Amino acid sequence: MVDISLKPLVRVIDDDDAVRRSWAFLIEGEGWDVVTYSDALDFIASNDFQRPGCLVLDVRMPRMSGLELQDKLLEIGVDLPIIFISGHGDIDMAVRTLKQGAIDFLQKPVDDQRLLNTISSAVTKNLSHRRNEMELSTFRSRLEQLTQREREVIRMVAQGMSNKVVAENLGISEKTVQVHRGSAYRKLDLHNAAEIARLLLRSGDPL
Repeated sequence: MVDISLKPLVRVIDDDDAVRRSWAFLIEGEGWDVVTYSDALDFIASNDFQRPGCLVLDVRMPRMSGLELQDKLLEIGVDLPIIFISGHGDIDMAVRTLKQGAIDFLQKPVDDQRLLNTISSAVTKNLSHRRNEMELSTFRSRLEQLTQREREVIRMVAQGMSNKVVAENLGISEKTVQVHRGSAYRKLDLHNAAEIARLLLRSGDPL
């Protein structure tokens, strides 16, 4: 599981030494942690995916291009946002990368402030995504603690049914519904039906 408590990390991947050093200097100057790679395959081999952050990625590189790396990361389920940098890009290439989830496609020479702003947006997006994923993971884990009856009650409550209607549907007393509902709320660490309905919807309703 990813750890959002870790400080974000910007990964710069470009086969040009001077470009890597220049971008690293610029990005570190804004207070970001930076690590550089001269090759996309070296980045994959590093397994450097756990810390939140983003990639600043050149399009054309030997052995594996930036486009191929994007495909590979999608294949293995890595959620790091990508900022593509290219001196040879075209509209079709830019559209392809953006359709596959890239944050931006910047042409060299890149405006420093635009790059920094894009990095900030990418990291913010990644942190938000990982927080949401962690919330869902915690919710699914807590769902496993519910009894079958608690699951039945919570499903109906999340659909907006009152305790009375739930009791009638299940053939139990309203007081018993209240007991199951309260127990489920405690196990899920949630406080109202709206919260449960939201998380059930986002998690694909695993009940």
